[in-house]
Amino acid sequence: MKFRILPFVWLTFSGGGVIAAVFLPILVILLAFALPLGWVDPSHAHLEGVVESWFTRLALFALIVPMLVHAAHRFRYTVYDGLQVKQKFLVAAGCYGGAMALALVAFYVLGTV
Repeated sequence: MKFRILPFVWLTFSGGGVIAAVFLPILVILLAFALPLGWVDPSHAHLEGVVESWFTRLALFALIVPMLVHAAHRFRYTVYDGLQVKQKFLVAAGCYGGAMALALVAFYVLGTV
């Protein structure tokens, strides 16, 4: 039996799309409206206490990575279909490599908080 990676990429793509559809509107409301308008005023100590837990860091990482893969996959097929770029390997390597690099940055940032 031959191992194929594409089903796992599509699974991560769909999972990242669901996560983005559920959580990004909440983040936009909080960061674009609630904080600037003063509807909520979290203290620095409270936010630091929330992010201090290893479980919260793991949950944030588990939410960020599928959204990055979703964005990379969507951008990849936009470049293929929209821009008609024929270098499929270079586009895929650039998109998924960028998602991996950003995932490593997220891992580093969440690990040093």
